[in-house]
This record gives sequence, C-alpha cells and structure tokens, in this order.
Amino acid sequence: MNLVRAAAAVVNQTPLDWEGNERRIREVLASARERGVSLLVLPELCLPGYGCEDAHLGLGVQRESLRMLQALIPETRGLVATFGLPILHRKALFNAVALVADGRLLGFGAKQNLAGDGIHYEPRWFKPWPAGARGEIEWNGERFPIGDLIFETGGIRLGFEICEDAWVAERPGAALSREGVDFILNPSASHFAFGKLETRKGFVVEGSRAFGVGYIYANLLGNEAGRTIYDGGAMIACGGKLLAEGRRFGFSDWELTVADLDVELTRTTQARIASFRPDLAEPPGRTVRAPFVWPAPPDASTQPEKTRTASDWERSPQLKEEEFTRAVSLALFDYLRKSHSNGFVVSLSGGADSTAVVCLVALMAELALAELGAEGVAKKLPHVSGLAGARTPRDLVRRLLTTAYQATANSSTVTRDAARTIADMAGTEHFELDVEPLVRGYVDLISKAEGRALDWRHDDIALQNVQARVRNPGIWMLANLRGALLLAPSNRSEAAAGYATMDGDTAGGLSPIAGIDKAFLRHWLGWLEANGPAGLAPMPELDCVTKQRSTPELRPPGASQTSEGDLMPFPILDAIEKLAIRDKLPPLEVWERLALTESGADRLQLARWVDRFFRLFARNQWKRERYAPSFHLDDESLDPKSWCRFPILSGGFEKELEELRRVAGK
Repeated sequence: MNLVRAAAAVVNQTPLDWEGNERRIREVLASARERGVSLLVLPELCLPGYGCEDAHLGLGVQRESLRMLQALIPETRGLVATFGLPILHRKALFNAVALVADGRLLGFGAKQNLAGDGIHYEPRWFKPWPAGARGEIEWNGERFPIGDLIFETGGIRLGFEICEDAWVAERPGAALSREGVDFILNPSASHFAFGKLETRKGFVVEGSRAFGVGYIYANLLGNEAGRTIYDGGAMIACGGKLLAEGRRFGFSDWELTVADLDVELTRTTQARIASFRPDLAEPPGRTVRAPFVWPAPPDASTQPEKTRTASDWERSPQLKEEEFTRAVSLALFDYLRKSHSNGFVVSLSGGADSTAVVCLVALMAELALAELGAEGVAKKLPHVSGLAGARTPRDLVRRLLTTAYQATANSSTVTRDAARTIADMAGTEHFELDVEPLVRGYVDLISKAEGRALDWRHDDIALQNVQARVRNPGIWMLANLRGALLLAPSNRSEAAAGYATMDGDTAGGLSPIAGIDKAFLRHWLGWLEANGPAGLAPMPELDCVTKQRSTPELRPPGASQTSEGDLMPFPILDAIEKLAIRDKLPPLEVWERLALTESGADRLQLARWVDRFFRLFARNQWKRERYAPSFHLDDESLDPKSWCRFPILSGGFEKELEELRRVAGK
C-alpha cells in the first residue's frame, strides 16, 4: 500500500485583492500541512482571481501574480501544490498552473480548452495551449518548462485537466491515462447553475474510472467578482468511486476536502483492464521529473473525513428551490462585504418581487449566523458598525436592511399591509412614505408645459411611469444616508418584456432576482410559506403576498390592473422566453411548439402572445443594457454583459412575425 493524502481546496477569492488572496492561500497551505496533506490542488487562477476580466492582459497583474507565486513557494515545504496564474509566453497569454514541490517550482501546465461561451470570455484574454506542445520560460534567472506536461515527483506521475479541459469530448485525461499518470489534478473556476453539480460529479467520478487515476477537483467559492456565483463542491475520486466531497455554498473563506489515495491499488486496477493500451514511447520533454519524498499519511487519529453524504437540502425534491436560496444568499453576503456597503435598502411594494428580495436578505442573515456565529459575521463585515449585538437573524436584518413602502393615490391597503407584515416578519427598519404629492407636482408641472391636462385615456404610460420614477430619489436617499446598497426588485420575465420603468423599479446598484423568472419566484414564495429551506422554519406570513394577483398598482383602482393582464400569463411568457431566447427559435416555431405543450389553450391567443413577446423583447434591449448587475443562475439569463447579447437597434422580427400572423390567421 502506497498512500498519498490529497486535498482539494475551495477558496473565496477576490480579483486583484493581492493581500487578501495571498493570505487565504497561506491559510490553506498551513491547514493542509496540519492535516498531513502532501498533495494540494487550489482553484484555477487563484492568485490574481479568475474574474479579473481585461485586467488579465495588464502587465501589472501578470507581474504581481508571479510575485505572489514567489512569496508562496517557500510555504510548500513538504508539499506538492498547484497555483493558478496567467503566464505570458511568446507574446501570448496562457491560463496556467504552477506545480511546486517541497519549495521548488517544477514548471507550468497550460489550459488547452478555453471556456468561450455563456458567461465565459477566456479567448478574449488567453490563448489555448496546443496539445503535445512544450516550451520554456525564463523567470528569476532560471528556465522552467511550460505546456502540455506530465510531472513525475517522487515516482508519482501527475497531469492536469484545467476546468474546461474536462468538459470537452476529447479530454486531455485520455492521453494522460495512456502515459501512465497516477493522479489528474483539476483546478477549476466552475460557476454555479441549477443542476450543474451532477454533471461535474459525472466527469470527476467517471474520469477517475475510465482513466484509471485518482482525480482531484478544486473549485472557487462564493461571489468572486460580482455576477458569478461559485458553489465550491470539491471532489476526490479514484477508480470510479467518490472518496470525498466538500460541501457547497459555505460562508467560510476556504475549505479543504481530504482523502487518502492508494497509488499501488490504482495502478494494479488499471492493469487488469483488458482494453487499456498504454503509450510506451514517451515524447521528448513531455515529463518533468523531480525528487520528492511522499510522507506516509498520519495515523488513524488524523484520518481524513469519509465521503460526505448529501445534506438534507441536497436530497430534497425541491432542489432548485434550495439551490436558489443558498446561492443567492451567499452571493448577497459576499457582495455586501466585498463592496464595503453598510447594508441593503429595498423599496418594498408588498408584491412578490420586492418581498422575494427581502426574504433572500433575511435568509442570508439566518444562514450566515448559523454557520459563522455572531462573532464570525462581525469579523467578516468589519466595516459595518453595530453588529456586536446582532445575535439573532432578526437582529442582523434590523442592522443590515432598510425597507420603505412608497404610496401613491393608486396604492391599496392590501399592499401597504402586506409590506408592513413582511418587514415585521424579517425584522427590517421600515418606513411608510407618501409620494403622491410628488406625483401630483410632476403631473401639474408637465400639464402646464404642455398646455393641457394629462388624462388616463391619452397619457396612460406617462402617468404610470411617473409614479414609479417618483419613488426613485427617496429610496436612493435612504441608501445614501446609510452608505447602503439599493437592491432593485426586477425579475427576468419582466426584463424580457421590458415591463419595468427605467429609473423606477429598476433603480439600484444590484438586481439580485433579475436572473430568475416570475413564475418560479411566485412558486418559491409559496414554498417558503409552506415549507422553507431544510433546517429553517417556514414563513407563513407570506400568505399576504402569495394570495395576491401580481399588480404594479400604477393605474387607478377601478382599472383592476394586473401584470399578467398587461402582458400575458407568466408561465406562458416564461415558456416563450425559453423557446425564443434560450433555444433561439423563430416566432413561427415558438408558436408551433407552444401549441403542442399548451394543448388546451386557444391557438390564436397563443399566436398573439408570441407576437407580443417578440415585439417587446426586441424594442426593450436598451432597458436590459441598463439593468444593475444580476447573479447568473442558469442558461436562460438575459444579462447582455455576461450571457445574452442582442442588438439595441434591430429589425424587430418584423418579417418573422408577419409569417406567424399569416400562418396563424391573425
């Protein structure tokens, strides 16, 4: 038996936070040494931070990354460890991983397959390293190999699959397996998306079986740079078995997942596979060899944890609801601390969207306190005063969240009472503001300028929008007075149709629910009301919101305005959005497929809704361009900065919609 104690780290880094990033990595190295680890894998680009964007191309970032590497190398005595950083070689920048053994840099592996779709823009900054290519770089008066390399340290052969390398059909792991690699190391920056964990787990566990290796997968954690959420979830597998799995969505700075790997057993298991065909002719320069004495793992008293069993929430049939809760809660917490904001402010209308935002902040407080304790939360938010006495979630929410109900003549007692109920449930500092005099002032001002009285028959949109916009200055003032971050309550369904008032309900520095559809939000609120996340209590007070029909309350009460009446039923809108935007289908095909799934609906009415969606989507791209940053949650995002690019000016699908009208008989 030849055991190697390996560890995969998840780390909550921040782009360009040189001192903080270095401190966290030093803490990981120290913990690994204390736990008897001899092989440590850190996440992709962990030195500068993965989300540096165009700053990756700056010489300062490249030099500072190398400086940090030099400072950390002495901390690897007795360890083999990886460090991700950008490397400039022959006028090209590469996404690279330094392998360091016992205080000595051995060389750099380079990423071969770049992530260039969805939220990823790696080809903008990096070049893919060609399979089989090797080179040398000079640094500090020495020359080091770089490229498609195998590292043999102390008789154990190591190779790299760097994040996207494991997601492609022709994985580098196949070649590494044929060349006798014992362990494949995967430093990743794999963002969270609903249901994505099973895909990751598949390539880790199946890769370990098919390639006959120990597979060590590390990942980032938390809201690293603003929009993207990383869920952690480190894994170590061998021979098709998951040996250890780290938890997800933790609030700590870093965590280690540790397992003992049996090198001899891995080799003999592979030898028994009849279909295995090794490559016996080793290409020159392919393997970098270095001495290293692999220490035996400590005795049984310090054995690593066994395979983590799924948490209660991960076994839940409501997994999407649980993931949404924990992903956005962690993202909000990290955004708060990394932006150095003193708290959050929400314009609480008493409707579903703003209520969902308030619930997410309340859940953030509950989850953070449960994991970190009051002292831990205060330590992570040192810029926020008055946290010392925040011992309960309500205490913490009271310090971090301010809400305001802003009434006009068209506001109802139903929504006013609902807002008061939700604020009391969460424990916010709550205000009730009467903005009707401001509305009348603007209407009178423009009526005089126009030389006529404005009325609902001729000026409907203008009279609706002025109410939403009048609420903007006051809520911003509350945010400014507190040094807090204003949260916009806009959701993805309304963003798709442009059903939002710019500089009104879109006002804010962050849109935490702009990545999720309205139908799911309403369902999620019902779930919170009846069940709630695993380990947390339900919120029965939400019935004051869930029993309402969605309405912006911008027309006079007699108009009986509803959001779905203005647009269409939200489940229909979301179905059209998926087909049109996610699947990129033209209007006629969207209608035909929708008619199959909505068999009981009137086909002509469905055609009208499809027509309305495409027209509204095309004409409102400028609004989506101006939305505050939102969190990425799935492949249906409409964020033009990170996922769904669409021209601000376009033909508006006129030809395609004419075809739809002709076929549908509209």
